[in-house]
Amino acid sequence: MTGALSLSEEDLAIQAKARSFADELIPYEETAEMNEGELPDDVTAGHKQKAIDLGLSAMNMPKELGGGGLTILQQVIVSEQIGRVTNALAWVVTTPAAWVAEVATQHQLDTWVRPTIRGERHECYAITEEEAGSDVDALQATATRDGDDYVLSGEKWHVTSANLCDYCFFQAKTASGEHVMFFVDLDMPGISTVRTPAYSHTFAHHHPILAFDDVRVPEANLVGAEGDGMRYTHEWFRYERIMIAARCCGAAERLIDEASAFAQERRAFGHSISEYQAIQFILADSLTELWAARLMTYATAREVDAGADVKLQHAHCSMIKLYASEMANRVSDRAVQIFGGRGYMRENVAERMFRELRVDRIWEGTSEIQRVIIADQLYKRGVGLAGVSPQGTQEE
Repeated sequence: MTGALSLSEEDLAIQAKARSFADELIPYEETAEMNEGELPDDVTAGHKQKAIDLGLSAMNMPKELGGGGLTILQQVIVSEQIGRVTNALAWVVTTPAAWVAEVATQHQLDTWVRPTIRGERHECYAITEEEAGSDVDALQATATRDGDDYVLSGEKWHVTSANLCDYCFFQAKTASGEHVMFFVDLDMPGISTVRTPAYSHTFAHHHPILAFDDVRVPEANLVGAEGDGMRYTHEWFRYERIMIAARCCGAAERLIDEASAFAQERRAFGHSISEYQAIQFILADSLTELWAARLMTYATAREVDAGADVKLQHAHCSMIKLYASEMANRVSDRAVQIFGGRGYMRENVAERMFRELRVDRIWEGTSEIQRVIIADQLYKRGVGLAGVSPQGTQEE
């Protein structure tokens, strides 16, 4: 790669390692798809262990805690390659909450963080509620101080991977309205599964609705201080939006590659369908949009690594999440069309990606929320937000 996408030798080695691992996972996709996203336990365990051995899992965690210590750009490179694989398999590469490493107490590091990095424990987020999705401040879950403990109550929706995790980050409000975050072991008394809805995708990772009824946790489970909860959520959102954009780029690459190959093989009316402009145009549009999304995603990763202003990061993370997720959805729709009837078969990559990519326009902030964030920053910062000042000089 050249120019804005240029990578160092170390970056290229990481990319090659991640791509090779993704290529190993791809042959298992159809089997997983026909089994609700699941593979035999020993196969999944082998994939998880290899991701750990390769340094791909916990790649975002500090080296001193046993993590990979990769830069954000390097994590984008990995996530992009992993995005080429259906999420039913790709989620063997785990990225624990990196922000917690900076604020966790020694007890929290020993009890939850380090075991998670080693792959011995698994986390999930209990934040979203029935009436609090993109508007996290509207959550109604409560954290009531009682001596040296907190009593937690509330119902949490879309608790992704809760069926495979043993603890969660639970966000609530205190009586004074302060946002707080807690480590909560999922086997504690008072936690129950309300129901496990079926979703469009077929993952082994479910998204149940969990009820927390007067769950008592010690003060030692509080992350940081009272009032910090929303700051951690915003950090998580920024990180996830970058990685969603990266995974969308990887998915689009896979779809363009497979659709292009099929178009050159498939014949209709005596010609390869790749010779028809209708096919050429949609493939050309897809490749052009992928390039644009990659440029934006890599540039944002580099500015985060460089320590750019957090508000600028926040806006750019929204921009790339918005553009890349919508780009990948357009690409998946076009790929289904190129494959024709085959593109509607569950054994086809285009059909799987068509269902899976749709949620990328929703979770970690809908496309509409991203636009609100971007417009707000435009009003505050001007068009320099796009990287070029009104005078035409490149912004630092």
